[in-house]
Amino acid sequence: MKLLLCCLLCHAAVAAYSQPNYQAYNALLANYVSKTGEVNYKALKTNPAALIRAIDSFAKQTPSSKWSKNEQLAFWINAYNVFTIKLITDNYPLKSIMELDGGKTWDVKRIKIGGELYSLNQIENEIIRPQFKDARIHFALNCAAKSCPPLYDKAYLPSQLEQQLDERTRSFVRSTNNELSEKTVKISKIFDWYKADFGDLIVFLNKYADVKISPQAKITYAEYDWTVNSEQ
Repeated sequence: MKLLLCCLLCHAAVAAYSQPNYQAYNALLANYVSKTGEVNYKALKTNPAALIRAIDSFAKQTPSSKWSKNEQLAFWINAYNVFTIKLITDNYPLKSIMELDGGKTWDVKRIKIGGELYSLNQIENEIIRPQFKDARIHFALNCAAKSCPPLYDKAYLPSQLEQQLDERTRSFVRSTNNELSEKTVKISKIFDWYKADFGDLIVFLNKYADVKISPQAKITYAEYDWTVNSEQ
């Protein structure tokens, strides 16, 4: 009996601190997210089981300091995105995420992970940004808006995270969300809102841009489109 109890406790401990395999989340992304990041919320709403499976794979996890840095970061990015998908799906149809909770839906503690409740802002601003200090995360987190960096149609994986973050950052910097030239840049408000994360902004942009921007270039910011990133 003691041996059985010990085995059960050991199994529970391993399960609690093991990494998710993201299988259910990847299936959801493959079926409901386009290559350009639009989400078919209408179709997803008719298949709640797919969303429940994906959410459960995160809710039942207990993030552990024993995980590697990339394991932790991949988990929190994926968690942020899947719970944002759930938020929009639960309230669909709607024109904008700003319609929810008086425009402060990011502050609502509705995300259950490992027995704790989190808000989207807590995940981003109290966990991801201060703990990992990587500006590229701003192009991986998705706020369900047209001007937000497109939702990736695959899960972020610890073994591929560096490559994925670089690719998503490069893709966004070179996208139509920004107008880049040697002497002037008109860029996403993301670069303004999180200015402290980017350091020298021109240096950061030049790492990923397909044009060489002068250190003296004039910087302006584009208007943000909060229209929901729906496929239909």
